[in-house]
Amino acid sequence: MPFWYVDYYYVVLVIPAVLLGLWAQYRVTSTFNRYNRIASQRGYTAAQVARSILDENGLYQVQIERVSGNLTDHFDPRSNVVRLSDSVYGNSSLGAIGVAAHEVGHAVQYAQNYAPIKLRNAFVPIANIGSTISIPLILLGLFLYEPLVMVGIVLYGAVAVFQLLTLPVEFNASRRAIATLESHQILYDDEITGAKKVLSAAALTYVAALITSLAQLLRLFLLYGRRRDD
Repeated sequence: MPFWYVDYYYVVLVIPAVLLGLWAQYRVTSTFNRYNRIASQRGYTAAQVARSILDENGLYQVQIERVSGNLTDHFDPRSNVVRLSDSVYGNSSLGAIGVAAHEVGHAVQYAQNYAPIKLRNAFVPIANIGSTISIPLILLGLFLYEPLVMVGIVLYGAVAVFQLLTLPVEFNASRRAIATLESHQILYDDEITGAKKVLSAAALTYVAALITSLAQLLRLFLLYGRRRDD
């Protein structure tokens, strides 16, 4: 039976994980769209909130830029820039403010040498190698040199490890965001719930990505084991 044969393992492991990922992506988009239509009572834009939080933490050197797209927001540690998407930057909605505060949370993590983000970053080169050559190595091993299959599987596992290391970083950034929005009274108490729901939905996408990688990794191990038994 071929190694890549789509069988029971794929049906019970990979397909449910992929469906979870699709549902998580739908949920974050729908939740953001819902709370992106509710303006905050204080009227601060997401960019103004981001600048205020950065300054409160002494991060005057961190710049804020607008980037195209929807939910393409991120913090770039190489250029020390918080980039906010078109749907967030000038928006005063609960969703936009929650997203902006989350990205600023990453900037604060770097400034404070938050250990999990340093560990995750140290693993980036390995994860990049794994995501690039793991599958080619597995395919090459099938036809030329079987031990390469296991090397490819291990490298694929590095991607799952990176996603696992990402979880505490993202969860912590969201906790920082909510705590800051509350302590600085940027949002009223009844508005915090909306920001929390947006960030919780976003966090689920990282969980779903990890589950998908683990399901695929387990499938590869099982198929490889079955191939050796045959």
